[in-house]
Amino acid sequence: MRGSLNTIVKDIIGLALIVLFIFLFLFVDFTKINEFNIPRDWLNVNTIFLSIVLEAIPFILLGVFISALIQTFVSEEWLQRYIPKNAFAALIPAALLGAIFPICECAIVPIVRRLIKKGMPLHVGVVFLVGAPILNPVVFASTYYAFQANLEIVYARMGFAFVLSILIGLILYLVFKNKDQIRWSREELSGRDKDSEQIFTNKWKSTFFHASDEFFEMGKYLIMGAFIASLFQTFLDRNILLAIGSNDFTGPLVMMVFAYVLSLCSEADAFVASSFGNTFTAGSILAFLVYGPMLDLKNTIMLFAYFKAKFVIWFMVVVTSVVYISILIYQHFFLV
Repeated sequence: MRGSLNTIVKDIIGLALIVLFIFLFLFVDFTKINEFNIPRDWLNVNTIFLSIVLEAIPFILLGVFISALIQTFVSEEWLQRYIPKNAFAALIPAALLGAIFPICECAIVPIVRRLIKKGMPLHVGVVFLVGAPILNPVVFASTYYAFQANLEIVYARMGFAFVLSILIGLILYLVFKNKDQIRWSREELSGRDKDSEQIFTNKWKSTFFHASDEFFEMGKYLIMGAFIASLFQTFLDRNILLAIGSNDFTGPLVMMVFAYVLSLCSEADAFVASSFGNTFTAGSILAFLVYGPMLDLKNTIMLFAYFKAKFVIWFMVVVTSVVYISILIYQHFFLV
């Protein structure tokens, strides 16, 4: 009873936040808002918050729609037929799959959750979760355009994404052995054995019902994550981070912190990264480009909402450690 009440309260708060955001966006003239003597920092929070949400919403819509299509049209039997039975052999096809779909980190969480619910092994979902936001063709094109003068960054980013996504999936497979790590709601648990059955006679109607439900469920976490990220971007003293950014050991960590806090969409982060070229080392820039799409503040909140806390903590530790150590090795052997 208490769990059901908590769910209702969360849904009401989430819906209220979405309605408030739509109202402010459509009906409030922010050019005149400073007449109320609102501090400039909070106006900056508002600007960053809106930019993150508006940038992410199209990709969230894409993600929940693909998720709904998977729910409606992809059966557990289909997944079991095409995913290799051997846990290790399934890693490489999962990384290659990420290179096909133009999905950023804003949209990947609901898709991976739905695939795992449909029967995809957890570690295969992890590979797709961390690899797809970087390996997809849209991100490659934007990175190529932003770093035309330094193509080594472009190819290193793609290479790191492919190799590290497999490595991260392997490590988490060894830790969890594909045990269930999804947070199941009461409604999902009650209908868990009937998940593949069609609730609605029209499959497309069913798809839109699933997409709308998931959008409002995901939207409240997007708004919370965007607001927290905008607070960090406004009030975090970047001068301290920039002061230690030129060091080969601390520079990558600083840029990983930037990537996590800025919560940029992977389709656009290359242009921001290129602006740091005169301040940070190439290894640090690469750390920014690899780490951000795999893990940032807004998708951390989404992960905690849809997966068990132990799994998310392990995921964060493994991704952070693997990316940082790999960048240090790359700097030592490949950068002069």
